[in-house]
Amino acid sequence: MQYIHAKVIAGAGKEEFKPSRSRATGQESADHFEISVREKAERNEANKRVLEIIALHFKIPTSKARIINGHRSPSKLIILED
Repeated sequence: MQYIHAKVIAGAGKEEFKPSRSRATGQESADHFEISVREKAERNEANKRVLEIIALHFKIPTSKARIINGHRSPSKLIILED
């Protein structure tokens, strides 16, 4: 099991997936990401796309990625199951 923290921007002009940088060290984080999706934050569309992008990045089935906190917030906690 792995936990992922994501800051999501819904309704963006283009999709983007990038690791967040630590403020203290300036290095990329392995479990904090900034994700922009074209889908709007309506009818769970943006959340579904975020899970698809994360599943592609980690090469797992979409069914193994799940939002456990932040369904209605830009800041999300996602669990990746084995």
